[in-house]
Amino acid sequence: MPLKIVEHFDSSFSLDLAAKAALFDLLQGEAFIKQVSAQMHCESVEFTQLLFQPVPYSTATPKGMPAEFEQYHQSDEYVIINVPPNFMFGAKIFKPSRLCAIYRRVK
Repeated sequence: MPLKIVEHFDSSFSLDLAAKAALFDLLQGEAFIKQVSAQMHCESVEFTQLLFQPVPYSTATPKGMPAEFEQYHQSDEYVIINVPPNFMFGAKIFKPSRLCAIYRRVK
């Protein structure tokens, strides 16, 4: 089966206000913040309210994210996580099927 090369992938999306509020509540929950902090071996993290849809790897997007978010990947001050599927379901977000969230490390 040959590989299909993706020339352009539209990573734009919009969320319903109620779904976005529900997702942000989950991503900012105290227990989840503690879990992310423990995994990242830092004192605490704070949700930056930045979300993006992962994109296919290509020469233009070697990190699998829109180019404008690569600065966060390269910084030790930020952490990028996959939004847990149960959070997506709980917030009733079905499109896009995957999102990533950016957290800032609090020292």
